[in-house]
Amino acid sequence: MSYCINCCIHLLPNDLHRHCFRCCGPSHNNQKCPVCKGENKVPLYTDSKQMKLLAVLEVRTDHSESWNGFFCLRKGKLCSLIFGLIIMTLVMASYILTGAKHGLLLIPSPFHYGAFISNPSLMDNESLSDMKDHYQPSKINISYVKDYPSIKLIIDTITSKLEFITRQRPDLEELRKQEPHMFSVIPNKFLPNSKNPCWYEEYRGNTTTDPYATNSYALYSRRFRIIFDYLRKVFWNHLYHYKDKHYRLRCLPHFYIIGQPKCGTTDLYDRLRLHPDVRFSAIKEPHWWTRKRFGIIRLRDGFHDRYPVEDYLDLFDLAAHQIQGVLQSEAAKEHGEMNNIIIGEASASTMWDNNAWIFFYDNSTEGEPPFLIQDFLHAFQPNAKLIIMLRDPVERLYSDYLYFASANKSVEDFHEKVAESLQLFENCVLDYSLRACVYNNTLNNAMPVRLQVGLYVVYLLDWLTVFDKDQILVLRLEDHASSVKYTMHMVFQFLDLGPLSEKQEALITKSPASNTRRPEDRSLGPMLPTTKAILKDFYRPFNTKLAQVLFDDAFLWKRT
Repeated sequence: MSYCINCCIHLLPNDLHRHCFRCCGPSHNNQKCPVCKGENKVPLYTDSKQMKLLAVLEVRTDHSESWNGFFCLRKGKLCSLIFGLIIMTLVMASYILTGAKHGLLLIPSPFHYGAFISNPSLMDNESLSDMKDHYQPSKINISYVKDYPSIKLIIDTITSKLEFITRQRPDLEELRKQEPHMFSVIPNKFLPNSKNPCWYEEYRGNTTTDPYATNSYALYSRRFRIIFDYLRKVFWNHLYHYKDKHYRLRCLPHFYIIGQPKCGTTDLYDRLRLHPDVRFSAIKEPHWWTRKRFGIIRLRDGFHDRYPVEDYLDLFDLAAHQIQGVLQSEAAKEHGEMNNIIIGEASASTMWDNNAWIFFYDNSTEGEPPFLIQDFLHAFQPNAKLIIMLRDPVERLYSDYLYFASANKSVEDFHEKVAESLQLFENCVLDYSLRACVYNNTLNNAMPVRLQVGLYVVYLLDWLTVFDKDQILVLRLEDHASSVKYTMHMVFQFLDLGPLSEKQEALITKSPASNTRRPEDRSLGPMLPTTKAILKDFYRPFNTKLAQVLFDDAFLWKRT
């Protein structure tokens, strides 16, 4: 490195001393200087070869005379060494404080962030003062407004390609060919004296046989083993003996909470569990329909052995034991009393996750999946009830990012990931249909944030091709948060549950909310206004279609 002897400033690459603006003498004019631009500044340049960074540090010299006096005391190599150490320390600090939360990051980001004010209407009439409340700019006033037009062009391209085309349902025989074992296990009729779909299945083991020895849920997860240890102890006591044969009661859920993630499904699940007539699977989210039956535990870990349907049915044995107690009671035998206990299942992936289809089913034309989860679910349970909890997709995506991102979380990082995901989604819709892109495993794994999960109407329309509208209850998290009692009454009515005492209802509706944002995530604050404007633009046509399908403008999310 070479430095100016008088001010210890690194010279420009051509080493011409006239480029050192501090040494221009009396004729130097701050107002005309192309670097100073009216301010008393010293341009510093790090050596890109030495630091391997493209960084420019701008140092304000409010007390330039004192600094000059200090630097001039030490000339030559000693000053260069000290200066280099200072730069190294600052660069290392910038890496440690990833995200530039306090304006310390020295590495410029490829995307820029700042309050977007060029088009206030894009913020749903949000005032500038509101935006300042949401986001305080960093000490280094970096402007990123220029990024918005290019991202807006991407969104406009995506919007121009949107077509909500009704899919063709596969017929029952096609489904049987794909999953013959499932059709051999699950009957097409259930017990008439049970509100919940149940049936008796012959058990051919003996008292020494472990009925859960091969259950994949128990084998792959330690936390489930305690549950299965208990089931083993009580299993034989719950068998039904008839004509020298043993039968076990098998059950499927009466209703499913199918989505969406980060939309309040856990809170709804926790409250419904408190109802005396509701039971759930031994595991809140088995993810069997979407993942486990294909052998997927985590996509990044590849495929394991497929979980057979029997493993899934084992998860409902605790509830089945209680239902069997009702069916075998004297009241049921003498007066034909109906079992009113119902079972629920709450895998939030059921509505949207069809990523595994490409590995197991032949590709159909245009890259769209020939079979979806709902096709099989309807084939076995045409009367199933489905509950969907949604929230503003913009806020859902940010919550999803905060929950699943493992490190280096920041509002700036979120913005970059949104921009990258939009570019990837645009590339897909230019060549394929909307449905093909939404269910594209490669695309969904490549996007840094899960944009596709917020395209609610695409999934809902596909579910409505197989289930009637009155079988699906769609709720908003915003309504649930403002009035838990109101939404829970809607759910109770939808599931045709019996009345509750005041004490029971209070227990369900007044318990604290579940699965709220973690304290460390709250400290990041809301997303940047620019990011919010971009996401609102992206999701707007999908929300408009959703509101039309549900005949409810609340799903436009204009007030959020």
